[in-house]
Amino acid sequence: MTDPTTLRRDSYIDGEWRAAADGARYPVHDPADGSVITEFAAATVEDCLAAVEAAERARPAWAARAPRERSEILRAAFELMTAEAETMTELIIAENGKAYADAKAEAGYAIEFFRWFAEEAVRVGGDYRLAPAGDKRIVVTHQPIGVSVLITPWNFPAAMATRKLGPALAAGCPVILKPAAETPLTAAYVVDALARAGVPRGVVNLVTPEPPGPAVAAMLHHEAVRKLSFTGSTEVGRELLRQSADQVVDASMELGGNAPFLVLSGADVDDAVAGAMIAKMRNGGAACTAANRFYVHASLLDEFTTKITKAMGEQRLGPGRDRANTLGALVSETERDKVAGLVDRAVADGAELIIGGPGDGAGAFYRPTVLTGVRHGTEITTTEIFGPVVTIIGFDEIDQAVALANDTIFGLISYVYGERGQALAVAERLDSGMVAVNRGVVSDPAAPFGGMKQSGLGREGGFAGIEEFLETKYIGL
Repeated sequence: MTDPTTLRRDSYIDGEWRAAADGARYPVHDPADGSVITEFAAATVEDCLAAVEAAERARPAWAARAPRERSEILRAAFELMTAEAETMTELIIAENGKAYADAKAEAGYAIEFFRWFAEEAVRVGGDYRLAPAGDKRIVVTHQPIGVSVLITPWNFPAAMATRKLGPALAAGCPVILKPAAETPLTAAYVVDALARAGVPRGVVNLVTPEPPGPAVAAMLHHEAVRKLSFTGSTEVGRELLRQSADQVVDASMELGGNAPFLVLSGADVDDAVAGAMIAKMRNGGAACTAANRFYVHASLLDEFTTKITKAMGEQRLGPGRDRANTLGALVSETERDKVAGLVDRAVADGAELIIGGPGDGAGAFYRPTVLTGVRHGTEITTTEIFGPVVTIIGFDEIDQAVALANDTIFGLISYVYGERGQALAVAERLDSGMVAVNRGVVSDPAAPFGGMKQSGLGREGGFAGIEEFLETKYIGL
C-alpha cells in the first residue's frame, strides 16, 4: 500500500501546499481496522477565503486561455492518472474501505471524466441567426460562469471530484474543491495530478475545513463565488440552496436517492439477480445510485429471493487490500451503525432477516443482508440505506409496481428488468432522471447524470455537464 509519509496532507491554495492557518489537523482513518492513516490539515475559514481569492485572481487568465490549451491540460491529467491508477486505487481502499475491484473500477471511471471533458472543452457551441423582424443578427455565445465551489462526498472520492473538476476546468472556471473529511487523500492526489499536468497557479484549490459548515457558508457569501456544485444528502443540499440564495449563486445539486429495482413478470431471473448485485453492491451499497427497494412480481418472488440470497451469501467480506475480498468496510463505524439501526427497525416492523447483520470483530463491516416481508412505507423503504441490504417486496400488477416505485420524494435512478418492450414502457413512467433497463449500472462520463424531484438540480457528465459551468450571452448586432 502507499506509504502514508508520502501523501499530500495539506490544503492546496494559490499553487502551494499549505498547513492550516492555525496549524490544526484531524485524523484520517482506515475503515477496515480504525487505524489512523495520517492527519490532514483542518482548513480554517481564513484558508477557505484565501482559496476563493486565489481563484478569483486566476479567473481572467484561465477564462481567456484557448480552449485547446485547457483541453490539452486535462488530457495530460488523464494520461498521468492512467499511468498511476494503482496509486489512486490504493488511496481509495485506504480511506474509503471499499474492495479492491470496486476501488479499481472507480479509479478508471474517475479518470475518464478528464478524457471526456478534454474533448468537450473545444466543442462549446453558439448560435448566429437573423432575428424574425429582420432588424438585427442574434449572436449567442457562452462564457465561463466564474469561481466555482465543488463539494464532494466520501463514497466515490475520486469520481465525484473528477466529475466536477473536468467540466469546470474545461469551461474555463477556477475552482475550490472541498472533499469529505473522511476521504481527503484521494482528492489531494487528484489535485496534485492536475498541478503536475500544468493547471496554472490558483485555478485549482483544495480545502478541508473541519467542521465544514462555517467555512462553506463564508465561501458562498463571498462575492467572487458564482457557482456551487454539490453532491451529498438532500438535507445538506437544502441548506446549501438557502445559503446560495443570499448571493444568487448558481447551484447544481446531486442529492439523495432511493432507487427502486423492478423485476417484471417477463424478466429472466438470473439476469435480474446478476444486475441486482451490481446495482445493490457497488461500493457496498453506499452509492446514491444503489438499488434500495426491490419490487418483484409475485410469479418470480420465490425464485428471485432464493437466488439473490445465494448471491449475497457468496460475497467475501474483509479489508479491501485483500484482493480476494468482494465486499469491504463501510466508511466508518458511524455509517455501519446507521445501517444496523435501519435493519433492526425493519425487523421490528415485521420484516424477516434471511441473512446478514453486523460483521464480527474490528472495522466498519456489515454483512450482505437480505430482508423479505418488507412493508412498503416503513422506514427502510423511505430512507437511503447506504449499505449492503436488499429489501424485497412483492407486487401483482404493473400499475401497482409503478405506483410503489414512484412513491418517494427522490427520483435519481430506477432499474427495470423484464421483456424489453414492456420494460421500456415502464421506464417511461418512472419519475427518475435515469432508468437502467436490463442493466445493473448506467453511469457513464458521456451520459447526463442527475435526478428529478428532491434528488437534485442540473446534470453532470455528457454534453450537459459543461453547460453547468457556462453562462449564455446574447449579443444583438
